Amino acid sequence: MQVENKVVIVTGAGSGIGKATALHFATHKAIVVVSDINIKTAQDVVNDIIAQEGKAIAIQANVANIDEVEALINQTVAQYGRLDVLVNNAGIGPKNLLKTADATLEDWAAVISVNQTGVFYGMKLALKQMLKQGHGNIVNVASLAGLKASLNNISYTASKFAVVGMTKSAALEYASKNIRINAVCPGYTESALLDQLISARPDMDAMLKSVIPMKRYGKTIEIAEAIVWLASDSTTFMTGQTIVIDEGTSL
Repeated sequence: MQVENKVVIVTGAGSGIGKATALHFATHKAIVVVSDINIKTAQDVVNDIIAQEGKAIAIQANVANIDEVEALINQTVAQYGRLDVLVNNAGIGPKNLLKTADATLEDWAAVISVNQTGVFYGMKLALKQMLKQGHGNIVNVASLAGLKASLNNISYTASKFAVVGMTKSAALEYASKNIRINAVCPGYTESALLDQLISARPDMDAMLKSVIPMKRYGKTIEIAEAIVWLASDSTTFMTGQTIVIDEGTSL
């Protein structure tokens, strides 16, 4: 895939899909800014990339804090002179899986601040830089939960539907500016979020697999492949799209 020497920020890149994405970009010779709220896990990913003779730096950032997102982008541009790709991957789930009437205000505020507002901050500030330099590419990580109902998960569902909508709106606004914006919608993928979901009930693992036609969970590298592809020069005629990678679950 054609991402060699592109300067790429991946948020939430210390683990899960973000980590797999950062490593996959590096494999294809991109320059990767590994960002995470946990600087230790981010640096561990950087060390892995450098050990494979890749190029990467770690920058700590909480995407729910606009000042930290601004610092992340400013430091990247100061280091490399540009920002070619932003992957808005950082995300969380609620602590409690409850029906809407019982959902806690704390869960709502936390999930929306990271999953929805964090993506808005990332796009808003990255777009300003991309407009200055005359090009750019943003890939937002949404979810199957942004396309269909997800029981006992109102905050996460709301945030991921928002990511899909924001992706389409922003893509339309900047299509004429040589800036592309797309999203991926993963299904149930091996990650800390999935572990949290499975631990909610003893029968959850079997129940989830019963609705997945392939009868298995996705692997993080399978999602990373799609993200890097969207960020590459192989997809220059694509914008405003949501790529569903869900083992057929949405069918």
